[in-house]
Amino acid sequence: MLWSIPIATIAGTVVRIHMTFLLFLVWIGAAQWRVGGREAALEGVLFIVLIFACVLAHEFGHIFAARRYGIRTPEVTLWPIGGVASLERIPEKPSEELVVALAGPAVNVVIAAVLILWLGLSLDGAAMTELENPRASLLARVAAANIFLVVFNLIPAFPMDGGRVLRALLAMRMGRAEATRVAARIGQGAAFLFALAGLFVSPMLIVIGLFVYLAATAEAQHVAFRDGTQGLSVRDAMMTPVGTLAPGATLGDAVDLLLRTAQKEFPILDGAGRPRGLLTKDALIGALREAGPSAPVADSMVREVPSLPAWRPLEAGLATLNQAKAPALFVLDDHGRLVGVVTPENVGEMMLVRSVRPDFRFRRLRMAA
Repeated sequence: MLWSIPIATIAGTVVRIHMTFLLFLVWIGAAQWRVGGREAALEGVLFIVLIFACVLAHEFGHIFAARRYGIRTPEVTLWPIGGVASLERIPEKPSEELVVALAGPAVNVVIAAVLILWLGLSLDGAAMTELENPRASLLARVAAANIFLVVFNLIPAFPMDGGRVLRALLAMRMGRAEATRVAARIGQGAAFLFALAGLFVSPMLIVIGLFVYLAATAEAQHVAFRDGTQGLSVRDAMMTPVGTLAPGATLGDAVDLLLRTAQKEFPILDGAGRPRGLLTKDALIGALREAGPSAPVADSMVREVPSLPAWRPLEAGLATLNQAKAPALFVLDDHGRLVGVVTPENVGEMMLVRSVRPDFRFRRLRMAA
């Protein structure tokens, strides 16, 4: 992830820390220094570090629960607003998503309970007031923070765990896509209440409301996209026919093809029709400026381009395309010959058509024998 650095690997998951989190620690230290000097600054930074250690434990609750269902988590990143575990995928079964969603807050419940028992505190109103008192002991404040994390994360709104719990419960009675839409609308309503409260309580609630609204909207769009691509193959989303170039072609030949077609990516094929690389429009213009029209396209092409057979699911194709961070995906027949190209742009156009006419039948290309 951009602007993040790895600090450890725990149980096969890389722990990253975002640079803004380091800046946040510096800001906390400086603010506390102005109030109480060096000792207050050290205690303030230590408190934040302990809180984020609890947040990291929270994320590993999700990670270990997801691993139970065969879902890997390559990395987890600590931000000033919390932790983000990059799950390989969201559990498909509502019961599994429910377990994974509740596993994180359960870790905070355990941490808070252990600290409360260690400090010999009870959970009556007076004790809770003491827990929230900044003058209380450091461990008491950490216990209070974990109780707050549990309550806050169980708010039924994305991206909090409560939003995923709500979706899992709804999905037990309706489809996943519909459950996501309902949960997202509830999350957007919660975001509005946050923003409204922020006008009278704290501007930070307005920021949280905006964050929750955007996250709920993004989750709904993501699931709608997955629902729209379900049952489709890579073949359904590919561009075909595609203008191609030979390895010995020049940039001038590529310019002719650019002007004759609406393509922005040009596959370079060998004599058997198998891909050798890809020339993008941006690379073409840059190379044309520096080397001139007589330069070979092979000098400017991208050689590492992902490819998949045309019969593979579109979801697998999009995952491959995103993982490779490539401009296009080559679609091949059973003999490894190019039959089409998938780009983010033409997938977006396909989804636009599906949003207007979900029953639209896409033309399927007859594969060469």
